[in-house]
Amino acid sequence: MEKIRLNKYLAQCGVCSRRDADKIIGAGRVSVNGVTADMGVRVDGHDSVLLDGKELRAKEEKVVLAYYKPKGVTCTEKDRFAERIVTEEINYPVRVTYAGRLDKDSEGLLLLSNDGDLIQHMMKGSEGHEKEYVVRIKQEVTKEFMEKMSAGVYLKDLGVKTLPCRIEKRGRYLFYIVLTQGLNRQIRRMCRELSVNVFSLKRIRVLNITLDGLRPGEYREITGKEKADLYRAAGMGNVGKGIG
Repeated sequence: MEKIRLNKYLAQCGVCSRRDADKIIGAGRVSVNGVTADMGVRVDGHDSVLLDGKELRAKEEKVVLAYYKPKGVTCTEKDRFAERIVTEEINYPVRVTYAGRLDKDSEGLLLLSNDGDLIQHMMKGSEGHEKEYVVRIKQEVTKEFMEKMSAGVYLKDLGVKTLPCRIEKRGRYLFYIVLTQGLNRQIRRMCRELSVNVFSLKRIRVLNITLDGLRPGEYREITGKEKADLYRAAGMGNVGKGIG
């Protein structure tokens, strides 16, 4: 992380305003790495900052990223057999992890955050959070196929039946589908049970966050009202309001 001025650091710790921080520093009440701090010193999270002998820690800003995961990138933080992994693809100064996976052969929207509570809420299958996909298959999209997919499909290898879902035909070989559960490779498994082969799969929405404006490999920060709406949609009230 880039070092910041000490008065800004004190403000981020919730001690006081920047103006008051200057007075505190000038009074010799702050030390950095065991040395009484000067007004212009710069610090980061690796420095030991003490106020009147008590250690201070900046409040970590809650970060949420919308990332367009390309095909070929594996959702993992460490895998020596994977050619490309998410954590190495995203060059972001704060450590973030993903909320919900996309398999290597799929592409589209992946949300990442340093907020463990948000990730936990989004990963709960019982919450019924919506995820929308556009899927192209190798066979024609028939009425029978649509009805079976929307009603739920029994997955023999997992021993479960998928929940009812919304599905809409968008072309001869193309359909949109909205899921409220997150079984591993769920859409591909559903299609396989119905003897249908998936040609391509892209996630375009998670809750209120969409893929709009992003190209493969790009990401953007979720801020302001969009971020607050995400927290509410995830069942966390107004936790995200005003953050970022």
